[in-house]
Amino acid sequence: MQLLRLDECSRRDRLRFVKAQWQFYRHDRNWVPPLIFDRMKLLDVQRNPFYEHSKLALFLAEERGQPVGRIAAIVNDNHNRTHNDRVGFFGFYESVDSSEVSAALLDAAAEWLSVAHGMMHIRGPVNPSMNDECGLLVEGFDRPPVVLMPYNPPYYGTLLEQWGLQKVMDLYAYLLDEQNYRSEKLERMIGVVRQRTKVQIRAMNFRDRQQFRRDVATIKELYNSAWEKNWGFVKMTDAEFDYLAADLKQIADPNLVLIAEVGGRAVGFGLALPDINECLIHNRSGRLLPGLWHLLTKQRRITLVRIIVLGILEEYRRTGIDAVLYWEIGERAKA
Repeated sequence: MQLLRLDECSRRDRLRFVKAQWQFYRHDRNWVPPLIFDRMKLLDVQRNPFYEHSKLALFLAEERGQPVGRIAAIVNDNHNRTHNDRVGFFGFYESVDSSEVSAALLDAAAEWLSVAHGMMHIRGPVNPSMNDECGLLVEGFDRPPVVLMPYNPPYYGTLLEQWGLQKVMDLYAYLLDEQNYRSEKLERMIGVVRQRTKVQIRAMNFRDRQQFRRDVATIKELYNSAWEKNWGFVKMTDAEFDYLAADLKQIADPNLVLIAEVGGRAVGFGLALPDINECLIHNRSGRLLPGLWHLLTKQRRITLVRIIVLGILEEYRRTGIDAVLYWEIGERAKA
């Protein structure tokens, strides 16, 4: 086995790192190939504003010229300024079912984090941060992942634990069918909350450029305020949030990006995305074309939305406004 340190500033090396993923999932029909274009943007240390405060190292393991593993090591300076815990991260982890290969990858990432950057702990996977795709799938291997959710072979958990890693936090996803939340009792309760709180729900404005920018700024402030006490949370910079908003604008349904207001003040928000993985799973190559074609021709058949993030200002929690946002997303998703 040969372990290579790739040049994160080289487009050719980043592409090599990204394309290696296909080696591990080519026979897995539940795997949703990412768009190569999207992954390249995520790892672009020269354009992605995440790397204005973070550092990245890419490692690739090969055997007989074929990828057998990969890993990214990440130093997030904003995380360490916020939490002061000297934690380095790993992400984009893939490995064949070999403790030797996995250990070599993790050893390389840990050495870079500790020797070159003074980190005392390693945590992951994050791709490349907690504000992105993160976590290790440990249950639910019988179905494709929903948009921006992790997916990996079942043996990954064993490989990581064999190296000495321990679970630090459980991350949960919940699936709610329409038949399970639609009831007259719940609808009456939502009406009571609306009347008591005087909350108004409006969709984000995608058409008016100036209003869109104002709404992005509003959601950024709500997100950074509402989530600041969550485990592992790091505030997004203005540049990061604008970068993310520009990407989400391409795939988001404006009727599913909601802002809750009380007396004209924004007090909460919810962001849901159509599960475009239902389309992209048919694009086995990961190329933008025919990926875009699959998205355009199959998006009307999407059956699921994922609530990516929802937040309520602390003084408005336990008022039921969060339930109103969930309800509104469910109702608008059916329209």
